[in-house]
Amino acid sequence: MIPSLRQRYNAAFTDARYAAFTADLDRAAYWPVDFRVAETPLFLDEHATRELVHAADDITRQLAQPEFRIHAANAIPAGLAVPAETEWPHFLAVDFALCHDEQGRVTPRLIELQGFPTVASWQVLLANSYRGHFPEVPPELTTYFGGLDEAAYLEHLRKAVIGGCDPENVVLLEIEPDRQKTRVDFAATHRLLGVRPVCLSTVRRRGRQLFYSAEGREVPIHRIFNRVIFDELLRKPDFKPGFNFTDEIDVQWAGHPNWYFRISKHAMPFLKSPFVPDCHFVNQLKTVPADLEHYVLKPLYSFAGLGVDIAPTKEKIAALPNPGEWILQRKVAYAPLLATPDGPAKAEIRLIFVGDGSGMPKLVNNLVRLTKGAMHGVDYNKGKTWVGASCAFHPAV
Repeated sequence: MIPSLRQRYNAAFTDARYAAFTADLDRAAYWPVDFRVAETPLFLDEHATRELVHAADDITRQLAQPEFRIHAANAIPAGLAVPAETEWPHFLAVDFALCHDEQGRVTPRLIELQGFPTVASWQVLLANSYRGHFPEVPPELTTYFGGLDEAAYLEHLRKAVIGGCDPENVVLLEIEPDRQKTRVDFAATHRLLGVRPVCLSTVRRRGRQLFYSAEGREVPIHRIFNRVIFDELLRKPDFKPGFNFTDEIDVQWAGHPNWYFRISKHAMPFLKSPFVPDCHFVNQLKTVPADLEHYVLKPLYSFAGLGVDIAPTKEKIAALPNPGEWILQRKVAYAPLLATPDGPAKAEIRLIFVGDGSGMPKLVNNLVRLTKGAMHGVDYNKGKTWVGASCAFHPAV
């Protein structure tokens, strides 16, 4: 990493500065932060940064191949295909564990990926807040990729979300957005891009047209920045959407729902790379690995870690009712690479990709999750400090 910078940051840290930092984050948008924010960003050296860029290039190159479209042809569950699919995804989120290679250097290993947007607006506020409250963050380091600065990044994001539409006719669509843990990002998107968060239940359909209400006016929807996760929608049978995603409607999609399934855990067995752990569909296993303690069992259709089994057995695998909807993935060893006052933390970094629909989206930003537990979820880190949401500052490469 950058040991001298880490030592300087930790030595200057105080609880009072952290309290002021989190208080400012809660005031940065009209909805507060509903998850724990870590006391520190991550500082990546040039080697780790180049490894991440190399891994990103390797994976997106494979996803752009015609062979991947053949692999992904059956990724969408029956009855959930949405019309008017875009040729390319607008958004991609790729999660890597930060591990150590044989020489003890930091290297990424793929954990998961999704053709879906993430908290791209909130990360701007977070990085700026770290800089504002902790001057130990060097000004020459950046959170962005591809030569972007903040202004260029926001313009890139604006083109992806809004396209050529008037922002008033674009909505950030979600299920009860004011109740989501990521609502601070929705408010940040409204603040930075002028796109309102709108609940799916309040949208109205007339013929092929969609509308939402604002200040007592009915406003036509020309483009949807989709944040609705299908898995969550299916688990809410009493929720009444204003329209069905499978309807034929006249609307542009910024983040077409089909890509949520096509680029997902379903893609993992297709990818072959030094950065991708061994992974197989359970129904395609010729034999169950003898060293199952080194594998994790994941359902294809879930989010936020739901249903993941970190201790699979042959009996559990044999009892799966739909083995084609599960993958068996080799575990990776997260490196205890971040020195903190009460013991080392491990890190998972999400690379954020954004595009305009003309090709595979480009690597533009990152987010980080720090943990000291067995997994990255809140339940595994209760009572711990120097864990939670963060970002990585790195050299511009």
